[in-house]
Amino acid sequence: MEGDKKGLSYRVKWMSNIIKHGLFWHGVRNNLAKIGLDFMPYYWVREATSSVTPPEIRGEDKDFEITTFGEAEINYIKNTIIGIEQKDLLADLKNGEICIGLKHKDEIAAYMFIKCRPFTFRKRVFDLQPTESYLHSMYTFEAYRGKNLAPFLRYHSYKYLEKKGITNFYSVSEYFNKSTIRFKKKLNSKPMKLYLSLVIFKKWTMNFTLKNYS
Repeated sequence: MEGDKKGLSYRVKWMSNIIKHGLFWHGVRNNLAKIGLDFMPYYWVREATSSVTPPEIRGEDKDFEITTFGEAEINYIKNTIIGIEQKDLLADLKNGEICIGLKHKDEIAAYMFIKCRPFTFRKRVFDLQPTESYLHSMYTFEAYRGKNLAPFLRYHSYKYLEKKGITNFYSVSEYFNKSTIRFKKKLNSKPMKLYLSLVIFKKWTMNFTLKNYS
């Protein structure tokens, strides 16, 4: 009986956390996509629209190094993270994308990718200009979560790009992924447009503009 109560308590807490972080509908969308009904509302976001206070790493241990990653790090990421087998991260690197990340005593703690050329997302073309960039695939390894590494790395990616003359930073935020939206708000990000992408049975793709904030 006591074990049943603990199990029920765990399930209630688990569901509460999902709802709290806005991931319930995000999960529903992912499950529908598995059966061929892939609908994705998402924001086209401009980040750092005003001066950003430099985020700090939480905790006493701040021994992190910011660096760009090459093939060795990408292979480690591919072999370690479950669920990204279909992503050809090495091809992204060879196509000119930048992978920037944080290391803690030579161990990868977090990473993200940066595009600086026009690209296609779910068959919608985004025509990046020479001073524009697209930031994507942010990931923090589980052992390093809760340390505020995502905003910290994001902020330093802006500084890295500014040295290259790139001063506009864009990204995609899924409408149902509230945790991502909250993280970007810390960096004075603002939605520019709200899009809807529909992919039916991986055969037909339709794109719609739901709202233009600018």
